[in-house]
Amino acid sequence: MSQLIYFIADLHLSEERADISACFFDFIEHTAPAADQLYILGDLFEYWVGDDDVNALSNGVAKALSGLSRKGTEVYFIQGNRDFLVGEKYAKRCGMTLLPDTQLIDLNGTPALIMHGDTLCTRDVDYQKFRAKSRTWWWQGMIKCLPLSVRRKMAQNYRSKSAASTAQKPQEIMDVTQSEVEKVLINANCDLLIHGHTHRPAIHHFEMAQKSATRIVLGDWYEQGAWLKAENGQLELLNQPLGPS
Repeated sequence: MSQLIYFIADLHLSEERADISACFFDFIEHTAPAADQLYILGDLFEYWVGDDDVNALSNGVAKALSGLSRKGTEVYFIQGNRDFLVGEKYAKRCGMTLLPDTQLIDLNGTPALIMHGDTLCTRDVDYQKFRAKSRTWWWQGMIKCLPLSVRRKMAQNYRSKSAASTAQKPQEIMDVTQSEVEKVLINANCDLLIHGHTHRPAIHHFEMAQKSATRIVLGDWYEQGAWLKAENGQLELLNQPLGPS
């Protein structure tokens, strides 16, 4: 029996964008309960400085997701480049399962590789260096020992520097590298890749190792709600206006 599976990514929830939050809560209440599984592929939050950063938004998200889980929808989460410090404590509050950076899943009989997608952007050398450092146990341990107020300030500064850096980089540097896409698919023995991060929603078909392959990019939520619907072998990118429906 085919399952209904939804994928979302790159919501970048923050207190500054109440319209995105409203759209997310509306999606969780009215759309997501129909799904058997919901996969959140990173950057659910604009930034995350630790599971001890308890606020109205994080509490609201935890309440909504845990409610969805209790209704019977399995919720899974892969950390993004903005919320890679989301840990087991917060995941438990949300009733969701943390997954590794890459995960092979059964998509109604078809193997699918899912990830956030930032590791595919190998031409962004500066970011990849920062990513390698920030995923080490010692770096994360050092950061988590800092006072919460300091971590929040650091996150704000990083957001500003990241925006300035991104504005100066050519678009092709921030997009995926095709050879890396093919590499991860071949290593996973898989023909279907689903990811976010680049904010360029599309379904790409290409030839790889003398066979057909597909890469699906999830949309961000800056201008509309966006998700991928998988059911009965069909894959469809959907969206809804920001705010409640």
